[in-house]
Amino acid sequence: MKIGILGCMAERLKTKILEREQLVDIVVGPDAYRDLPRLLAITDTGQTAINVLLSLDETYADVRPVSLSRNTKSAFVSIMRGCDNMCSYCIVPFTRGRERSRSITSILDEVKQLSDKGVKEVTLLGQNVNSYRDKSGGQQYSVGQLQLPQPDTSRGFITVYKPKLGGIRFAELLDKVADIDPEMRVRFTSPHPKDFPDEVLSVIQERSNVCKQLHLPAQSGNSCVLDLMRRGYTREAYIDLVHHIRSIIPDVSLSSDFMFGFCGETEEAFNDTLSLLTLVQYNVCYLFAYSMRQKTHAYHKLQDSVQQKVKLQRLNKAVTLFRELAQQVNERQIGTLQLVLVEGDSKRSSAELAGRNDGNTKVIFPKIKLPSTTSDDKISETEIFPGDYVVVEIKSASSQILKGTPIQHTTLQDFYRFKTAIS
Repeated sequence: MKIGILGCMAERLKTKILEREQLVDIVVGPDAYRDLPRLLAITDTGQTAINVLLSLDETYADVRPVSLSRNTKSAFVSIMRGCDNMCSYCIVPFTRGRERSRSITSILDEVKQLSDKGVKEVTLLGQNVNSYRDKSGGQQYSVGQLQLPQPDTSRGFITVYKPKLGGIRFAELLDKVADIDPEMRVRFTSPHPKDFPDEVLSVIQERSNVCKQLHLPAQSGNSCVLDLMRRGYTREAYIDLVHHIRSIIPDVSLSSDFMFGFCGETEEAFNDTLSLLTLVQYNVCYLFAYSMRQKTHAYHKLQDSVQQKVKLQRLNKAVTLFRELAQQVNERQIGTLQLVLVEGDSKRSSAELAGRNDGNTKVIFPKIKLPSTTSDDKISETEIFPGDYVVVEIKSASSQILKGTPIQHTTLQDFYRFKTAIS
């Protein structure tokens, strides 16, 4: 029997795993999976084997995930790997390598296959997903009549790397993915706030099947801390972006990431983050206490100066505030009609179903049959199944979920035609 460890953690912990503790026979980094046969042959001679080299062109384009559940109606499609942002706290550039994007053709082919299999929601994935740039065919970026050069980044944002030119950008990819199946929802994660030029925002607003839900990881609400993090923007630039997004996509749902206790974070800086939470009114937030990682810029250049006890106190205070704010945000949905993509039974009761609305908030509702009209204009009752689109009237809300009453089956396009007609 051979014991091996594969992936980005293998690259990061290779010395401890292989040399110090001698725990395994083989260590393979995230980009070296094609080298597995050779490495396994080496272990047959009694030697340990290692390959953790990061690739400049490996995109896993020919590796398709296999779904083991026939009931699932959602899927994930990786469109790019790596990250060039070099945020001071982040290990990703050192474990996943530089940014490289799959060809748009391979992505569209995969999404088309998923649509043909009945998938109703696809999420485009990447460590910096909206910096996608396919240069495999030398194509020029264009959406409608727009042609480069256009601003590649959000206004007021800068990068640590030189401007990149050419290639098919994220706006065109998103537009073409949405065009494959108008009844299939499209999401994407995880983006960087700098990569939201107007072209991307316009596609999101104009395409009814592209979810009006954006992840805008802020990390901090204080400009000095953001500078130490090497995020490439100030508090003011981030707030301007939020206002600009809401001017183009008025009903957008926003989520974010925040870390507490980063190097040099003062009480005043922490309060700036709390005030940003209050100002923006996010639907979802992922909150963490900062934990320094080896190899990062912060590890080499900054001091982890905030005590762990203080980090946790700040985190707990932020969590309490966010839950209060999220409760208010969700309560504003009471009385509205929401398009819900059904996922299956609720985890707490088989008498209830669960699904998600356009903003990716979980919606719980009774498992009942809904009235429908047959081809000969008779009224019958139809069960609700995973993958169905159902109109749900929201009756109550918590900080995490919405609860409501199912009204009728529908299609994605019919729902948005109805929504447009009454708005």
